[in-house]
Amino acid sequence: FRTVEPLEYYRRFLKENCRPDGRELGEFRATTVNIGKFFEQHFLSSGSITTADGSALVKLGNTTVICGVKAELAAPSADAANKGYIVPNVELPSLCSTRFRSGPPGEEAQAASQFIADVIENSQIIAKEDLCIANGKLAWVLYCDIICLDYDGNILDASAFALLAALKNVQLPSVTINEETGLSKVNFKEENPLIIRKHPVATSFAIFDDTLLIVDPTAEEEDLATGTVTVVTDDEGKLCSLHKPGGSPLTGAKLQDCITRAITRHKEVKKLIDKVIESIRPK
Repeated sequence: FRTVEPLEYYRRFLKENCRPDGRELGEFRATTVNIGKFFEQHFLSSGSITTADGSALVKLGNTTVICGVKAELAAPSADAANKGYIVPNVELPSLCSTRFRSGPPGEEAQAASQFIADVIENSQIIAKEDLCIANGKLAWVLYCDIICLDYDGNILDASAFALLAALKNVQLPSVTINEETGLSKVNFKEENPLIIRKHPVATSFAIFDDTLLIVDPTAEEEDLATGTVTVVTDDEGKLCSLHKPGGSPLTGAKLQDCITRAITRHKEVKKLIDKVIESIRPK
């Protein structure tokens, strides 16, 4: 029945305010995060991620995402002489799901990359001025590579979470510029964490039959939904971003319900990140 009439199968569960996997409509899947060196040593013995300046792995149910942040030095642009750069990229390789193919980034990967770029810009998670080392001369570039290892829906929430966790783990070496020669000197013995100004958290919903909202949809639920919406909030409960790629319209009341649930989710995620970071700090 689930194979032949998947939508009707789901409707029978939704009428009882539950889902086939046992969750309530407003319930997230189990969420875990691993951050930094401990995660690199225990989960990845090789690969480019071990050379990252900050990294994190996030699991949202079966959806698994890894984020590595690599810092490089570059000259700031002429029209933003006092700012550095943040360059995000989301990859959905064929190994993570049969729905994706090898080759250039598909439409979903491009949309996810743009979503993350918008979250970074709108939330001001990092002030680009903080990445400037010498006005007009030298600045940091943060390449944020987000790779999906296993896809089961809700890639936006997992990607935003992994990005935040990885950035909170970044340590940048001290850099000075010799005034006489103009050459830069990097001191790897003196490292400083990034200044994280905001903690944006994404909360995604699937819309069923134009009216019913379910949180943290699986891949199957996304396929059956008549629309999706992602709400991004910050520490103060302010709306940083709202992503709704077409589909069913939402009433003001329904949208407010989404924002209220997103604020609660923000507290849960922030608490989880703080707990993990506290556990990996040297005693």
